[in-house]
Amino acid sequence: MAGGAEFSEDRTRAGLARLLAAAVEASARAKCDVAAEAGLHKDALRRVLQGDRAATLGEALRILEASRAAPRAHLLLFLVCGSDQAIDWLQSDLAEFFEEFSTEFPIALQRSLGDQLGDVKPRWAKGAANRVARLLSDHIIELERKDDFLGNFFAGEKGHACD
Repeated sequence: MAGGAEFSEDRTRAGLARLLAAAVEASARAKCDVAAEAGLHKDALRRVLQGDRAATLGEALRILEASRAAPRAHLLLFLVCGSDQAIDWLQSDLAEFFEEFSTEFPIALQRSLGDQLGDVKPRWAKGAANRVARLLSDHIIELERKDDFLGNFFAGEKGHACD
């Protein structure tokens, strides 16, 4: 969007409020319990969730954590993809995967590329992301194939048990 409208205070506050409200709702925890665990007064939490008050970075992380959501993953998703993607992945294994992946990926890049780290070009990001996603898909298919094989193997073994 032109003129920074995408990052306006009102729009950012509203998107973050949507994410935090969805996280609290998905947690099925009482708001007073979330507020207490996040170190906020219940009225402050209410104002944050309604978008009347901007949450600090620390407050947002603590609210997400008290809501049993992966805090860093959801804030990163919010910053990179917007509140819709972050909300879609609430309370999912995918969010936990994304949080762990986001933590490990820079370390893996440093370890694998070493001195070549400075040679990485931004234009390669989309292709690299698609390749990682394909590798993950292939890995899941292979694991499912192995699970099926082992399930069939052990099922056949039970049928041939000695008395």
